[in-house]
Amino acid sequence: MKKRYRNIIVALAAIITFSSCKKFLTTELTDAKQTTLSYYKKPSEAYTALVGCYNGLDQIYNNDQVPALLEVFSDNSFGGTGAFDGYGWAMVDEFDKSISPSDISFHSGGWKAYYQTIYRCNVLLQNMDKVVWGDSTALRTKYAAEAKFIRAYCYLDLVRLFENVPLVITPTLANVPQADPDATFTQIMTDLREAADSLPAASYKTVPSGRITKWAAESLLARAYLFYSGLYGKTTIAGETAATALAAVEDVIAHSGHSLVSDFNTLWPAASTAKNVTYAGEDNPEVVFAIKYSSTDNWSADATGNRWMVMEGIRSQSIYPYQSGWGACTVDPKFWNLYPSTDTRRFATITSIADENLDYTKSSDCREYTGYFMKKYSMLCDKSGNSLVSNFQTGQYQDFFAIRYADVLLMAAELGSPNAVNYYNQVLHRADPSAAPAVAVTKADILAQRRLEFAGEGLRYWDLLRQGIDVAAATIAANTTVSYFQDGTATPPSASKLKDNIKATRGFQQIPNDQITLASGTLKQNAGW
Repeated sequence: MKKRYRNIIVALAAIITFSSCKKFLTTELTDAKQTTLSYYKKPSEAYTALVGCYNGLDQIYNNDQVPALLEVFSDNSFGGTGAFDGYGWAMVDEFDKSISPSDISFHSGGWKAYYQTIYRCNVLLQNMDKVVWGDSTALRTKYAAEAKFIRAYCYLDLVRLFENVPLVITPTLANVPQADPDATFTQIMTDLREAADSLPAASYKTVPSGRITKWAAESLLARAYLFYSGLYGKTTIAGETAATALAAVEDVIAHSGHSLVSDFNTLWPAASTAKNVTYAGEDNPEVVFAIKYSSTDNWSADATGNRWMVMEGIRSQSIYPYQSGWGACTVDPKFWNLYPSTDTRRFATITSIADENLDYTKSSDCREYTGYFMKKYSMLCDKSGNSLVSNFQTGQYQDFFAIRYADVLLMAAELGSPNAVNYYNQVLHRADPSAAPAVAVTKADILAQRRLEFAGEGLRYWDLLRQGIDVAAATIAANTTVSYFQDGTATPPSASKLKDNIKATRGFQQIPNDQITLASGTLKQNAGW
């Protein structure tokens, strides 16, 4: 599937060019009107356009390293990076613009990539009826559902990152004002419900690798509902309730064919290599939805390599099996110490320089060095320290597991399934067979288990923020070893100052200043930035 997508993506520039507003979408298009008028005629052309929507997901995280940054926002990791790098990652780690005031457009690349991907989805959806489907009407339904899922995935990221964002569901060159989050979540839930109801209820094994399924749509719907209802204290959005969200994930559990792999280490290439066990592969039964990457050796717009992985590599030094990178996401020792020594997730999630007896000699090159790095998305090298790909920055091909079956089980437990204890114990016992089984579980138990299970995957911060800004700020401040902060100032923040910073921003990110400028004042900056 990767090679097939890659070949199609190469041809996209002249076909599915994604025009942009001269405002918050900034990619130019030559003769966009002629392109859309002349192109959408055959199902094969709609498919190529859909591949462009999928490719947009590659570009989003390559332009703004969101999965890694979410670990930094949370209480799992520090910004890290190099001792002589700028302080942008420290700025977002401490929620303090004054640390790096020149980074006024820190998230600009990601912002543009999100809206470019949304634009691709909107163009495809708008032109569906121009396609002569003939006997392929089932494809029309399927392609529309996939495009709506991708649009919802983008908006869910955007609304959680920035809260008030332009809601654009048709191609337009107009300046679009920011929408209330209720409107954005209504669109997200509507798109996901339509996708879930339109896609076939077939085992994931029957779906080509990387394609969106009914099960992915139902899982993302539950994730969106838990965030919205938790943060905003509302029980219904677009007709979805806790009961419908639970029914969605119970459907995944009962009918999708997904399951947990038996060994947590086998989910991750770096842990599998270090443990000398067989990697479960990209299409293992636990993967409900993944953003697919393939190895490319260039920085072009159509490149499909996983470029954000370089951020989490051990700074300046390759030590088998870990390829060096930029040293971001240094892990707080408090978090390492939360794992029981018998929990297999500790080794699979975190690289401990001391515990793995790694001869690391470049700690002075790494800012906020703690002795611990994130492992799940570590790049790999051979025993001579050579990268396994020809260009370690652009050529990484590890997929991002956006939704795992373990998440489905724990969401169902949190939403009140009568099988909550069983679901919880499945996740716990896979990680640590020696752990005493739970006989009852609370929401606090589930959230604590989620932290250990999904560290390094970008879920912890959302799990904190959806409990409310006061809880999120207090928890991050309490769990952060503030003495590790290195932000270029004479006095890094205390725990109380960190808490105040997070509350001042309400936990949301800085809207890129260049986009505010391009929007001629239509976009308003978030509080605290």
